[in-house]
Amino acid sequence: MPFVFSSLNHPQRVPLAAELHSRPFLKLRAPERISHIAVFGHGRNQNAEAQHELLAALCTHAGVASPTREASHFQHDFGRFRLKWELHSEFATYTFAERAEVSGFDDMPIRHVPQEWLLALQGRVLVAAHVILRKGGVAEHAPVYELFEGTSLAASRVMQGAELCSDFAIQADGFSRFVVNDVDMREQQAGRLVQRVLEIETYRMMALYGLPAAQRAVPELNAVEKELAEATAALVRSDGSTEQELLQRITHLAARLEQLSLENSYRFAASKAYFRLVNARIDELREHRIEGVPTVAEFMERRLAPAMSTCEAVAARQEALARRIANSNDLLRTRVGIVQETQNRQILQSLNARAAQQLRLQQAVEGLSVAAISYYVVGLLGYTVKGAKGLGWPVNPDAVIGAAVPLVAAAVWLTLRQMHRRLHRAHG
Repeated sequence: MPFVFSSLNHPQRVPLAAELHSRPFLKLRAPERISHIAVFGHGRNQNAEAQHELLAALCTHAGVASPTREASHFQHDFGRFRLKWELHSEFATYTFAERAEVSGFDDMPIRHVPQEWLLALQGRVLVAAHVILRKGGVAEHAPVYELFEGTSLAASRVMQGAELCSDFAIQADGFSRFVVNDVDMREQQAGRLVQRVLEIETYRMMALYGLPAAQRAVPELNAVEKELAEATAALVRSDGSTEQELLQRITHLAARLEQLSLENSYRFAASKAYFRLVNARIDELREHRIEGVPTVAEFMERRLAPAMSTCEAVAARQEALARRIANSNDLLRTRVGIVQETQNRQILQSLNARAAQQLRLQQAVEGLSVAAISYYVVGLLGYTVKGAKGLGWPVNPDAVIGAAVPLVAAAVWLTLRQMHRRLHRAHG
């Protein structure tokens, strides 16, 4: 029986190898019309399930078998259009392609998508773009400015065989627009180029998604910074009586900043990662300038880079403020600890003084006890001696009592000392 080498595979070998081939580009050949949308999910945890449900609904409407729930990529020819679907961590993209003559951005393939399915995307479409892929260069077509409503246009020669034009603005129909002129592209280059263009647009919007969070965070950071400055100034002036109150204030500021960080840290990190992807895709275009207009790289440098700098600045400010709060908190806790240690020392000194006073009082009481007990014992002895004399014994009561006093006192003192020693031994 032949040896089956695949039986030796690690469980992750095949999935990991397939990852490099999991997102193939559409095969395009000019002329083509392409519509592209990116649909935001219901949060990172529920994104995959919600996106698969949307795709399944579209497939069901067209009578097409939907992919398995584990799929992250799907391509199919629906007849009137070809669909490419990709699942990402936060969103999914739908690219609809139709091979047809191109004259402008009318009659794009999105018109073939069921309206009720599109209505289900209410409030979730973050990217919507149209691309027209046509043969020939700019000189062979009507002025490209007529296809855009904006006044700022970016254009360049890309991948040594094509031209790319866009204003990266949302037009009246709700879509941004891209014109790709196939001047002399080799086979399969068109699909790769269009995919890069759509990825630039998608990742650009995902990178910008962190900007509103940064703008919302600024007033809160200003407020926290102001309160921290006030608390620090109060700490400098404090005479030791307000440390606990200041500690509560700074702890509350730390909690507010931690909540803000939890809300924004993922978004800022994601924006940074998407921005890197945008720059990587632009580099892959291998742009060359078309005289009179900025390249895509220059356009992004002027428009997107400042927004990303804002996100990075807010994230850095957030981290710096957290360190300042931590330092103030440590300083204040140290001061509170010193105050508490001083108070504890004073309490111990007071307890020691009280214990010494109690010991002296106890010794005084013990001395009185010796005197009292000796007095009663000597008295009893006096009665005994006087009685003996009355019986005719030859004794002198005064002499006997006088001689007995120091002996009785010594005996009582020794007896009490012995009792104290036994009690101390019994209680450790």
